[in-house]
Amino acid sequence: MFTGLVETVGTVVSLRPGGICAVLTLRAPSFGGELVPGQSVAVCGACLTVTALERESFSVDIMPETLKKTKLRSLRPGKRVNLERALRADGRLDGHIVTGHVDGVVPVREISRGRDGVLLTLGLDGETASLVVPRGSVAVDGVSLTVARLAGTSCTVGLIPSTLEATTLGDLRPGDEVNIETDILGKYVRRLLEAGAFTNKNTGASALSPDSLRDAGWM
Repeated sequence: MFTGLVETVGTVVSLRPGGICAVLTLRAPSFGGELVPGQSVAVCGACLTVTALERESFSVDIMPETLKKTKLRSLRPGKRVNLERALRADGRLDGHIVTGHVDGVVPVREISRGRDGVLLTLGLDGETASLVVPRGSVAVDGVSLTVARLAGTSCTVGLIPSTLEATTLGDLRPGDEVNIETDILGKYVRRLLEAGAFTNKNTGASALSPDSLRDAGWM
């Protein structure tokens, strides 16, 4: 599990075929001596496993399905990427719960700069849009952000100066693509609703009520 708080920005050394998987090598001097093989690292929000280490770089394997569903397939030498190690069990959850399982790649529709700071507007497909709520959380290239506005299939998030400086989001331009992961809590709620978990089996009506919520300990 991750928090969406980027620890450092690394640089792509290479992305090459490696049998079943592709092998991505990244330069990250600030992680020197901190990583071990088998450790999880989020690269642009995608959870990957460390397979090899050098003094200032490390390598991870990328499955074909991960390449298909993320922007990692387009990485080239010199490209900057957001990096975050997995959260320790005794760590602080300062962002939100990020699994590192990217939902897909979406385009940057607009970047506006004004008195309210920098606003980043993303284009979502119908599936992703249905899991995003105003003032909810979303991970963009591994960065935990709050949804400022949601209009149809457009999602807008605000970027503060420190986020622009500490991550790759300041490099984005309209038309660029980003990895997006919606809130895991929303996914489970939707799944339960689709499975009829909150439906009265006898009447087909909703089983949610103040009494049922109180009995379940939610009120």
